[in-house]
Amino acid sequence: MHLPIFDLHCDLLSYLAKIPGASPSNENDIACALPWLRKGNVQLQVLAIYTDVRPGSMDLALKQAEIFKSLIDEGAFSAFQAQSWKSSDQIAALASIENAAGLGEENSSWEAIELQLDEILSKVGRLAYVSLTHHTENRFGGGNYTEGIGLKDDGRRLLDLLIERNIPIDLSHSSDLLAEGILNHIDQHQPQSPIIASHSNYRAIWDHVRNLSDEFAQEIIRRKGIIGVNFLRAFLDNDVPERLFEHILHGFQISGENAQSFGADYFYTQDFPDKSRHPFYFPLAENASKYPEILDVLAENLSAEQLEKLAYKNVLHFYQNLFS
Repeated sequence: MHLPIFDLHCDLLSYLAKIPGASPSNENDIACALPWLRKGNVQLQVLAIYTDVRPGSMDLALKQAEIFKSLIDEGAFSAFQAQSWKSSDQIAALASIENAAGLGEENSSWEAIELQLDEILSKVGRLAYVSLTHHTENRFGGGNYTEGIGLKDDGRRLLDLLIERNIPIDLSHSSDLLAEGILNHIDQHQPQSPIIASHSNYRAIWDHVRNLSDEFAQEIIRRKGIIGVNFLRAFLDNDVPERLFEHILHGFQISGENAQSFGADYFYTQDFPDKSRHPFYFPLAENASKYPEILDVLAENLSAEQLEKLAYKNVLHFYQNLFS
């Protein structure tokens, strides 16, 4: 099925920033290389600015923002225009921030954090979203693989900064306690602030701390956010490829017809030390060319209108409303 695809998350920028000789067109290196995106009819790709919690993360974030700008300036991607979007051969891009360590290291002043956010915005334009954490703890809160660590005082201050700029908050890498703290803080200060999960699956299908509980998924749906299904084997089911379809259909079953979308999470895996994670993706979702085949399978259970919402319309409507 040949529909436009809007995908909410890939790590092309960190690959280009870290790997010597990296190219956005090298389909042997990364599953979201430009040839794969074109074959899959991807029309919008969100490119994450990803950093670890370590010294130098702010510099690495700025480097990735510069790379994003160069990809737009050199015509590899076009800048996404939500209100005038139309299907074309040119792939549009938005930037996001995965882990706010890229906005502020552990000892950074708040003046430096605000300047960093403004500098990144000057290079990338609008941000698709910001996640406060990755897997681990930082000055803002607890990540997926932490227990008992929620929203910290610096996290509240960062939320206020993002709310002021109307930048969506991404729950994909939040601990449950952090997600609860984010939602409570937003309800107290700006209940209409946009909340999403850019690349998350469902704990009801595969019980993993990286996945969303139905409680948090339904909160995102209630708040008119979007949820991008993740293609990583570890978060689908280590052994059953078809679980991908179950995660997607579960999103529809919990009243997420207007929220369910794609967030494949393709990244450079060749240097990943834990060999038990290889292969990272099942063959049915091993690169961005696979979207038409995935939609063909889902057509057995979803209507044409539902498939369009999943493929691109839910993401399009979200950003049209946000950017209007």
